[in-house]
Formats: sequence, C-alpha cells, structure tokens
Amino acid sequence: MPTLHDTDNSMAFPILIGDIGGTNARFAILMDANAEPKQFPILATADFPTIDEAIQTGVLDKTSLQPRSAILAVAGPIKGDLIDLTNSDWVIEPHAMIRGLGFETIMVINDFEAQALAAASLGPEHLEKIGGGEIRPGASRVVVGPGTGLGVAGLVHARHTWFPVPGEGGHIDIGPRTQRDYELFPLYEPIEGRISAEQLLCGRGLMNIYHAIAEANGTEPVATTPSEVTSHGLDRSDPAAVEAIELFVTYLGRVAGDLAMVFMARGGVFLAGGIAQKIIPALNEPRFRAAFEDKAPHSAILRTIPTFVITHPLAALSGLAAYARTPARFGVSTQGRRWKA
Repeated sequence: MPTLHDTDNSMAFPILIGDIGGTNARFAILMDANAEPKQFPILATADFPTIDEAIQTGVLDKTSLQPRSAILAVAGPIKGDLIDLTNSDWVIEPHAMIRGLGFETIMVINDFEAQALAAASLGPEHLEKIGGGEIRPGASRVVVGPGTGLGVAGLVHARHTWFPVPGEGGHIDIGPRTQRDYELFPLYEPIEGRISAEQLLCGRGLMNIYHAIAEANGTEPVATTPSEVTSHGLDRSDPAAVEAIELFVTYLGRVAGDLAMVFMARGGVFLAGGIAQKIIPALNEPRFRAAFEDKAPHSAILRTIPTFVITHPLAALSGLAAYARTPARFGVSTQGRRWKA
C-alpha cells in the first residue's frame, strides 16, 4: 500500500474533512463540489483513545454516508506513516485508517495550512478588521492563531494559485522591550531556558503571563483557567487579569508585526482561533495595532498592512472544503502526505 508522490490532488467524493487540534476535533462531510459541508458535533480529543475511534463513533456511526476520501488537518509535523499530534496523545496511522474505516484515499496537512486556505477563501462576512490598512490583491498573507499552542502559516500567491506555507513560527523567540517586560520576563516560565512566542501566546501562555503578574505584584491569583483570565480581564474585575490581557494583546501585536515583515504580508495578517475571537474588544483597543506597527525603520509599511480576526466558527473546515472543491486553485503539496488503498 504505497504512499503516493504524485501531483494529482483530486479526491473522490464524499470527502470527510477534519480539523484536529490539541483539544478539540471538528469533522464534516462534503458530498460534492457544490454542497455545503455536513457538520458533526465537536469532539474533545481527550474523550477518545484514538482518532480512528473518534471518527467511527463521532461521525460514521451518526450518518449513513460513507466517505470515500479524507482530508485531515493536524496540529503537528507530518513525517512518515506515524503522525504524532503536538498537543494530544493521538497518533494518525493513515494505512491503518484506510483498512479500518474504509477510505480509498487519505491526505494529511498541517492545521495552519488549513487556516491559510481559509484566509484565501473566506469572505468579508467572516472577518473582523482591526485597525487600518487595506488588502493588496495577490500579495502574501499570514495567519497567526493562539489556541492550545501558537500556530503560524504563510500564504503566497503566484501563477493564479495560493500556496500555503506551513511552519513552526510559533516557536520564535520573544523578548522584553518595556520596563514592565523586564520585571516580568524573569518570572515567565521558560521552555528549555528560553521564552518562545508560544510560551506567552496561547492558553497556557495567558496563564504564564497572569501568574507572573500576580507574583510581581505580590498578590494571589484569582483565575484558574485561561477562560477565567479572559472573562475577568474583559469585565475588569481582576486587575492582574486586565493587565494579562493587555500584555497578551501587545505581545500578539509584536509577533504578528514580525511575521508580517517576514512574509511582507501586504495581503493582510489574519488572527485565527477561539482566543482571538474572544478578545476582539481588547484587540480593537489601540495597543494591538500600536505594537504591530512599531517596527522602525519600517513602521510606515506596517501601517499599510491590514489585520483581521477570522470570525468563522469552523474556519479550518471552511478552508479544507474550499480545497476539496477546487484543489487546482491551491498549491498544496501531496508528496509524503497522501495515502491510497
């Protein structure tokens, strides 16, 4: 049962599409190129020992449809026939999945590749603009998504085709700039001796910031989860949570601006994931764009680059559906990532 290394991106309908994150898994079935995806309830990855069992129990047992193909977007690098998820115990074994679940073809891509596909295909009704700047058609784009981790992907347009560029941009270094930063950075929990962007810009990163603020202030933490920090910060009922959200937004602006320069993303920077959607009021305050644009000597360029929050509740699935309908529109590599019965 060889892995395909071809350039034929077409897959047989019906197609199961899945967005597999560290915490949740989202699935839908696309009947044909003109249909809207049939969505299924969101599954918690911790509730199932394997992805195969989650698909069988959470999808196939709940429908008479039998997908012939599957396109799965996963949080983690895709190397070989055993694909470990970065923030989950699930392991994807495409050959075993074909045998056990009856698929003819399986394709696996990076989860933020799927978010990049969404950034190329979502309409304005699913985007909340933050600050100034305008999209330059055909220009590069960037997707940044704080969630269970910090996902990053680029999107490059050439030859009438969108090429998603996955990577591990969430693990770049981030350092102090202000006096308050210099007080807090020694208190942030590092990873192997350094502070990466992901150590601050994800769910546990928000807790990292919050606990450092409480320690610096000599106060006891009130919130115990990222959602509590978010809610207390937005309603201003906990001063440490208020500052945590302010710093989170500032650091996100800095990192988003850095990535905009890396890709010269004149097509826009798109913030994905549930955290960004929840903190839109904080992102709309001046500090996010101020941090994004504070990139001397290139601040004038950054001021022309628009930033958006993706508000579609299932953006990655939307991106996968767009790819499944018209794969020729996207330059998604299948080499080493496509398996056939």
